Amino acid sequence: MPTQSANARAKLVVGNWKMHGRLAENAALLQAVAQGVGELNADVRVGVCVPSPYLAQTQSLLEGGPVAWGAQDVSAFSHGAYTGEVAAGMVAEFGATLVIVGHSERRAYHRESAELVGIKTQRVLEAGLTPIVCVGETLEEREAGLTEQVVADQLDEVLVKLSVEDAARIVVAYEPVWAIGTGKSASSDQAQAVHAFLRSRLAAKGAAVASVPLLYGGSVKPDNAEELFSQSDIDGGLIGGASLKAQDFLAICKAAAATGVAG
Repeated sequence: MPTQSANARAKLVVGNWKMHGRLAENAALLQAVAQGVGELNADVRVGVCVPSPYLAQTQSLLEGGPVAWGAQDVSAFSHGAYTGEVAAGMVAEFGATLVIVGHSERRAYHRESAELVGIKTQRVLEAGLTPIVCVGETLEEREAGLTEQVVADQLDEVLVKLSVEDAARIVVAYEPVWAIGTGKSASSDQAQAVHAFLRSRLAAKGAAVASVPLLYGGSVKPDNAEELFSQSDIDGGLIGGASLKAQDFLAICKAAAATGVAG
């Protein structure tokens, strides 16, 4: 698959529901999203990452359709006496294919280190799932000129634990912490600059790794999605709040379809 241009890579849009959802609301949302994605008639991959208690419901409603599903976190352990933890192998049993690891909220609220994120990435890959590895800087780090150092440290801690073959199976999401849930979004130029830097770090691991999908997340909305997704190193989005509204999420998927061509 070519590595030079996002136009040579199929776009990927993944919704992150965070800690939202109830059975009846989920059913309406998932059915609307599945129907809308099925009508896109375009080469854009779509997924939703739901709270783990809803994996069975999500499987029952989405199986056999155009929308993939997954979890928002997994344990660093494959099994054992770890009360309350959910293993990657358990997630896989519900037909999931995606797992978010290292989201900034996990790093901040649960004190997850870059090393732990790397271990979780390994567990996800071992279970045959695709990890969406999140990286991003705080506003203070950006203003101090540390963006590249911060995201490089976060990504490198994952890559060092993986073979080239495994590294080529991941997805990376750049989510500036200052743009998550704030209504603020990085400008297309700011986002592209960080994505290009991340692409160079991935390429240093191996040619096959350079073409892994790079997603942008951070207050992506229908009115800014197309401009963001048009950037040469942005391959789609990891969508938070807008993924809870079928109309908004589908509009973002349409923006991805308009800017991406399968390679």
